[in-house]
Amino acid sequence: MSITRIGAGPRMSQAVVHGGVVYLAGQVASKTAGGGVEDQTREILATIDALLKEAGSDKTKILSATIYLVDMATFGEMNKVWDGWVVQGHTPARATVEAKLAAPPYKVEIAVIAAK
Repeated sequence: MSITRIGAGPRMSQAVVHGGVVYLAGQVASKTAGGGVEDQTREILATIDALLKEAGSDKTKILSATIYLVDMATFGEMNKVWDGWVVQGHTPARATVEAKLAAPPYKVEIAVIAAK
């Protein structure tokens, strides 16, 4: 089986496709870093849409999502955006955890696994 890497860098790839499965790296907001959770979530989900499209998939094929929040008190803010983005009837398995992220401006990080 072949392995396709999208956005491969020296440390990681933004996505890896193998065996009909698309694995996305944890995505953070670059343009809205330091901004609110809703804005960061919106940007991240748009990035996920773009990466899945490039990999030959889309959000209806997401199998699993892991969402990292710096502060679980912002769970509702993130869900407000998530609920408007996710396609009903195609909701993935999901976990949301509170975690310290790579840099202080980041308040949300989302990683997904999708079928191709």
